[in-house]
Amino acid sequence: MVRALRRAVVALRIAGSALARNRLRTALTGVGIAIGTMAVISTVAIGQGGAAQIHEQFLLLGDNLVWIEAGGRTVNGLRTGSGQTPTLVFADMQAMLQAAPALKSCSPQVDSTVQIIHGNQNWHTGYRGVAPEYVDIRRWTVASGEIFTPEQVVSAANVCLLGQTVIGKLFADEDPVGQTVRIRNMPFKVVGTLAAKGNNAMGQDQDDFIMLPYTTAQRKLKGVNWFDDVMCSAASAEDIPAIIAEATALLRVRHHVGPGQADDFNVRRPEDLVKAQEETARTLTALLASVAAISLLVGGVGIMNIMLVSVSERTREIGLRMAVGARERDIRRQFLAEAVVLCLGGCALGRGPSLRVSDARLAPQARPPCPRFSSSLPSTCAPTWGTPSSGVATSSATSRPTSTARSGSCARRSRTSSSSTPPPRTRRGRSAGCARTPIPDRPRSRP
Repeated sequence: MVRALRRAVVALRIAGSALARNRLRTALTGVGIAIGTMAVISTVAIGQGGAAQIHEQFLLLGDNLVWIEAGGRTVNGLRTGSGQTPTLVFADMQAMLQAAPALKSCSPQVDSTVQIIHGNQNWHTGYRGVAPEYVDIRRWTVASGEIFTPEQVVSAANVCLLGQTVIGKLFADEDPVGQTVRIRNMPFKVVGTLAAKGNNAMGQDQDDFIMLPYTTAQRKLKGVNWFDDVMCSAASAEDIPAIIAEATALLRVRHHVGPGQADDFNVRRPEDLVKAQEETARTLTALLASVAAISLLVGGVGIMNIMLVSVSERTREIGLRMAVGARERDIRRQFLAEAVVLCLGGCALGRGPSLRVSDARLAPQARPPCPRFSSSLPSTCAPTWGTPSSGVATSSATSRPTSTARSGSCARRSRTSSSSTPPPRTRRGRSAGCARTPIPDRPRSRP
């Protein structure tokens, strides 16, 4: 053992001196190995970072989310799109809670777009009429203020919470909590703000919306008595398939859907989409790693070439060593030691930069600061209310991102109002040419 170790040390010392005599050749070979090492480590890290981001976005979708939305119908041969069937009502949600014990909570959702005004600023955004538990199901955080109460839901109070994008457009650095905004000429009190989530996987701004009681959205904004969606939260991910089956069977019976007829509702499971994206990310990672491995192969071929040239150039040295008693395995050990030193040196050279790239890619992405107006984040005030016998919706509704649009010349004028003279105002306090022109609601966009 000691003799073998001594021979290895001697071989490494001879290999080092031989490589030092051809520094340029050694440096170029090491650079080739370093590039291959960097390529493999960096591509694998990029793929793993993408998969981690997808998983984080999956967690932001909600707590074991099951999304039931109003479906389409066929009228005189004309098939309407999703969300056009007014059959999803509060009694359906109560029945699902009673029939599926694995459901932790459910909540209705009523949504559309609206123009919101504060002072001489306005913004076209989406609203979501939900129940207080919505913040728990969709894992939202109340940055300042508090969520509306069950009593305010029952009375259809004019209260709302604002997303960070809406706050930036209407209030800048001013604290919106306690202030009043106008929605369709009705005053709404801002009772809280939501922490920022940023863009989702589709590039949509998740913070560009306002949240209000679903009863207020039904009675005062949309004028309907049915829901666009019912968002449900399962007790565990394993219970989701059984919940989907029970909810589908129950709603078909309640909506009198006959055998062979299409459902008038849609049951969506966002996890399926996210898992497909994760599988795509893994496939892309494997493809990139296989391509990067070619760089290592090229580097290995380069070392083989260098060793072949070295043997051809050092025939006299080899003959001299064999003349003084060296055996073939000693010569073989010397050139093998040189190849090992080249490989290890090139890997060490490429490992440092590639690890910095991977650390930057795998590090958790910093989110925008949530509260601009308070240093602490109060806990969400989501009471456990609305049991099936209470007559009030029980749970939180998940939200569907809605597309936003800038409001023409009014939005352009509002962005420059801080540095220019405000527009003339009418007797009712509206900005002339802006608030007096109603902007029709656009069709809701679904993810």
